[in-house]
Amino acid sequence: MKTIKPPALKRGDRVAVLAPASPFSREEFEDGLAEVRRIGFEPVYDDRVFERDAYLAGSAETRARAFIDAWTDPSVRAVLTARGGYGSVQILPFLSRDMLRGSPKVLVGYSDISALLSYLTTHCGMTAVHGPTVTGRFARGAEGYDLPSFLRTICEAEPLGELTSPGLDSMRAGEAEGVLVGGNLTQLAATLGTPFAFDPPDRCVLFLEDVNERPYRVDRLLTQLSQAGVLSRAAALVFGEMAGCDEPDGSLVARDAIARCVRDVAGPVLVGLASGHTLRPALTLPLGVHARVLGGARPALIITDAAVLPR
Repeated sequence: MKTIKPPALKRGDRVAVLAPASPFSREEFEDGLAEVRRIGFEPVYDDRVFERDAYLAGSAETRARAFIDAWTDPSVRAVLTARGGYGSVQILPFLSRDMLRGSPKVLVGYSDISALLSYLTTHCGMTAVHGPTVTGRFARGAEGYDLPSFLRTICEAEPLGELTSPGLDSMRAGEAEGVLVGGNLTQLAATLGTPFAFDPPDRCVLFLEDVNERPYRVDRLLTQLSQAGVLSRAAALVFGEMAGCDEPDGSLVARDAIARCVRDVAGPVLVGLASGHTLRPALTLPLGVHARVLGGARPALIITDAAVLPR
């Protein structure tokens, strides 16, 4: 199926702010909205974003209806997410692939939002954006996210180019290219066995990241992806920083677990890209686009395709 890309954003565009997953701090929400306004966009939302149902931001039906309303609103150019947490997968049964493909928009988020990013990229044949949430990253200003990669991804109908970050290492050298897909390791693994299972194309560039998962849990998640046939489809693997995933006493680190689980992956393997749950300003990654991976002395992820169309 032909990849569908949304129109690029321009300064002054309206962007809907939704809560597909967990509730959030109102103070951080307001700080995040201020940052979205500062960089040139008009955030819009309604009272449904503040609903609460225990650890969820309202019922699945309410969250899904809010998503559909925003996605089909012709005055809205992008959908930003308030935070991750848990719950995005619950709205997937309410979403129509025809509806999503018929009104393409920029969807931005990470962590639990990976369930939505995965569905758009591997089931709907669309691009999506692994980028800042309103409370998790925008609320922290320049310390929370990398502004240039964010604006270039959503506003420029040109390839983002080379991405690297301090601490990015090559676990295995080589070069490979393919469609960039992925997101949060826990959330992607949790979709397997469902109608919305993460379903990457063969010879893809697979990006995986997580936070606060001990090495044996990282092993368990990667083993699940391996036994489900997902890792074997990857021409290259790029991991995030895996912040908080080492044993507290340093006896084992996340990279040990990764090394054990990627032995059968023939292509390059990079570890330490600052996107998602990172201790640095988070890079924005366009998903569903073509990319190259360079492993070796100068490791890099190179985005060779635009995520949006000219407008």
